[in-house]
Amino acid sequence: MSVQVENLEKSMAKLTIEVSAEQFEAAMQKAYIKNKGRIQLPGFRKGKAPRAMIEKMYGAGIFYEDAANEIIPEAYEEAAKESGLVITSQPEIDVTQIEKGKSFIFTATVAVKPEVTLGEYKGLEYEAQPVEVTDEEVEEELKKVQNQQARTVTVEDRPVADGDIVTIDYEGFVDGTAFAGGKGTDYDLTIGSHSFIDTFEEQLVGKNAGEETEVNVTFPEQYHEASLAGKPATFKVTVKAIKLRNCQSLMMSSQARFPISRLLMSTRLI
Repeated sequence: MSVQVENLEKSMAKLTIEVSAEQFEAAMQKAYIKNKGRIQLPGFRKGKAPRAMIEKMYGAGIFYEDAANEIIPEAYEEAAKESGLVITSQPEIDVTQIEKGKSFIFTATVAVKPEVTLGEYKGLEYEAQPVEVTDEEVEEELKKVQNQQARTVTVEDRPVADGDIVTIDYEGFVDGTAFAGGKGTDYDLTIGSHSFIDTFEEQLVGKNAGEETEVNVTFPEQYHEASLAGKPATFKVTVKAIKLRNCQSLMMSSQARFPISRLLMSTRLI
């Protein structure tokens, strides 16, 4: 086997790999043995037809594909090692010569590790820029940590309040008819997030877990679903659970683990 390497643009290279006619013939024989059991010729029992007779009837090309698949993986692996290239991609294979009695030739186009030429980087100077962190930025960062560490607990001793997370089932109706996309089950809605249209969330304040209610809203004039834009709607809602994001104790422990100096550092990096 022989291999030639051609360096291409944009950190690509092409390996031209030539496998001897003898190796290709051995691969053809393997392909014949692999497939002969499925080939039947007149005058021969199935799987007993000689290779020469099969090639005479169907042409030598009948075994080319399997022979190529037999040769390419091992030949490419050997050629890649011999080339000395640092290859960073799977090869793009192209067979350029395949003919009985001749050497088998194929190319493999691959991406290679690029050569990097460093510019002048020693002796560079820079001026440190002072960073001022305000109390508001510290408070904002603390709230982020607070929300990340918070746990959700179920509330059972009071109705829905602003900031609660309520689990609801709902179905919407326009002119007394349910509309597509207006139904949800076990949906977690944060009151005050304004995730839902109009005053949907505000109308759930004061409701108790297990309570069924009707919420009346009006779709915005510029609503994305034209058939609903500007129309009044009624939602039948069941408040299944009321939950509260409890983060006070976690926040205290977070402050113990992450001193203010580290929080300030995090703010500067952000």
